Amino acid sequence: MLNSNLSIDEILETSEMLYDQMLDIRTLTMGISLLNPKLNSKSIDQLCDFLSGLGKRFIDAAKEIEEELGVSIVNKRISITPITVAFPRFEPKFYVEFAKKLDQTLKDINIDFLGGFSAFITKGMSPQDRALFSALPEILSSTERICSSCEAGNSKYGINVSSIKEIATMLRETSIATRESDGVGCAKFVVFANAVNDNPFMAGAFHGIGEIDHSINVGISGPGVIKNVIERNKDSDILELADHIKRASFKITRLGELVGRKAAKILGIRFGSVDLSLAPTPRENDSVAGVLEAIGVPCVGYPGTTGALALLTDAVKKGGTMASSRVGGLSGAFIPVSEDLGMISAVKNGSLCIEKLEAMTAVCSVGLDMIAVPGTTSVDTLSSIILDELSIGVFTNKTTGVRIIPVPNKKAGDMAYFGGLLGYSPILPVKNVKKSKLIERGGMIPAPITSLRN
Repeated sequence: MLNSNLSIDEILETSEMLYDQMLDIRTLTMGISLLNPKLNSKSIDQLCDFLSGLGKRFIDAAKEIEEELGVSIVNKRISITPITVAFPRFEPKFYVEFAKKLDQTLKDINIDFLGGFSAFITKGMSPQDRALFSALPEILSSTERICSSCEAGNSKYGINVSSIKEIATMLRETSIATRESDGVGCAKFVVFANAVNDNPFMAGAFHGIGEIDHSINVGISGPGVIKNVIERNKDSDILELADHIKRASFKITRLGELVGRKAAKILGIRFGSVDLSLAPTPRENDSVAGVLEAIGVPCVGYPGTTGALALLTDAVKKGGTMASSRVGGLSGAFIPVSEDLGMISAVKNGSLCIEKLEAMTAVCSVGLDMIAVPGTTSVDTLSSIILDELSIGVFTNKTTGVRIIPVPNKKAGDMAYFGGLLGYSPILPVKNVKKSKLIERGGMIPAPITSLRN
């Protein structure tokens, strides 16, 4: 049970976080299991009706919580059992029709995004995986709210280089299909190493096959809160600063758990986890880059950036873990370029490049996120970027991902505009080659020796 006996000072502090420091519940995500055998006999219309019924109840619960607590829930989302597991079909047409119908259903009930058009391809693609990947360019280009992901590597089995090339080919096709909107279809797809079953954030959310029934997962974000704490303690040494960040993270996490438990109680389902992630937006004072610069980095991308990010990520995780036994998801600091004003500025002034971003991902939560690259970037180069990032995850036994967007008809230095929380970004230069012998070899990179722990 959560202690509701709050002091006046605690209430005022929480109020300041909510209204002055831009603390919000970034996402409330309802995970829905589709593993009931009875669902497999239903038509697409019946499946959408099933999800609509649950979704309407979910939206009502979110509104009730917003009114009761005075807290903003920015996005209401649904994650489903990976579609290739729940509905193994061999015809791409099924996945396209389901996605289009479902997209309209989500609009009708005001669900912002749905994740779960996902596959696990570390050991290769099954027939249903291939059907989904054949369908994805049309799905991602013709829908607004359907998100997709895949796992192409993990620390137990290694990395599937052949699958990565097929992913890169799909991304090029999706980019071309959404060329009128700067390739935005690619922003709804992420490839993971060590994918997380209870991640509430898009585009990587899915309801893991180990997650029975339905659940509520919360994603809470507070870069503004953390920055404020750092600025109030300008004279603290690094150890003291880490403690201040942990304390702030503790308080933020308690709010997330309160919201998650309330939603679960209203809906009569399980509370899953709270993901404490410093997820930025394109708004002022809501930037992870701003937090790193408040810690003392002259400009994001300069020497010291990775060290400051390591300090921040660790302190956030420790504070959150002390606040709840239900911390899950990714929980740490996100560095999506297009969604963070500070990151955008750093790319513009030349201090931040894709190589430095890759180095930073060794200590942060997500990986290369919302990276816009020239539309001429080859399939082999896209594959190589994905491979490098997944290698960091597999060989450090952590989750990493890639959300990369080749922007048609634009070159390095041009701007790409994605809209909403997806923001905008300068296009980063990449070292582009048409062919790579490494990628052409195909096959698997074997798992590291640390995988032999059983």
